Amino acid sequence: MITILSEADAAITLLSDPLTRRVLSSNSNLRMIANCAVGYNNIDIDAARKLGITVTNTPGVLTEATADLTMALILATTRRLVEGDNEVRHTGRCIWEPLHLLGTSLQGKRLGIIGMGRIGTAVARRAHTFGVEVVGVRSGESLDELLKTSDFISIHVPLTAETRHLIDQAALAKMKRGAYLFNTARGPIVDEDALCDALESGHLAGAGLDVYENEPDVNPRLLKMSNVVLAPHIGSATFETRSAMARIAATDVLRFLRGEKPLHVVT
Repeated sequence: MITILSEADAAITLLSDPLTRRVLSSNSNLRMIANCAVGYNNIDIDAARKLGITVTNTPGVLTEATADLTMALILATTRRLVEGDNEVRHTGRCIWEPLHLLGTSLQGKRLGIIGMGRIGTAVARRAHTFGVEVVGVRSGESLDELLKTSDFISIHVPLTAETRHLIDQAALAKMKRGAYLFNTARGPIVDEDALCDALESGHLAGAGLDVYENEPDVNPRLLKMSNVVLAPHIGSATFETRSAMARIAATDVLRFLRGEKPLHVVT
């Protein structure tokens, strides 16, 4: 990263690009970073602020796509869609039996949303149409009641020092037996080893994940579980959304280099 940015005045970066204090302080020309993501945990924001580097992100535009994927994970996991797909592909047959691949209905269940920002609110709107009761909390508020009473829990908070391992062994133990966990936010919010323990013990019925604690690596324990649906961080991966994200990032760089204020400033 230091070499790549050695002559850059501005940079368009991805969430997989580590903009550490060392990287930022090693590039005296760098004045602006446009992170092509809503989250910016890949950037040392304190260092950027002290060095006078403007940081922008791409909020809002990926809300609907990520909310759609969240609902897709909920449906795919609770209705065992991936298991069914694998069975048909491997056997070449479609056998109907009354007790085969039984899943869990959404109607009348409770969805607990951790993080009622743009994406969490969009997920709530979708869930209501499926007859799901929705409860939500914002980051930092008490989670106990939500954890204890929800049939499904979906995570939509940013990754910060406070939210890292927010869902740990203690939090998972408070969840209802047979509940499901979904994460389309950031992987390190969940202690993956603790999640695997909860799944292997049968305390949780399943999980749907689009993000992982040590990306790009995925916990090998998760790979062995048929009751877990694993997506490759594609929450915003639609043609429309990714194109819009790129336009927002590029536009903010152009505005900055023209001496205008970018539209989506983080710091």
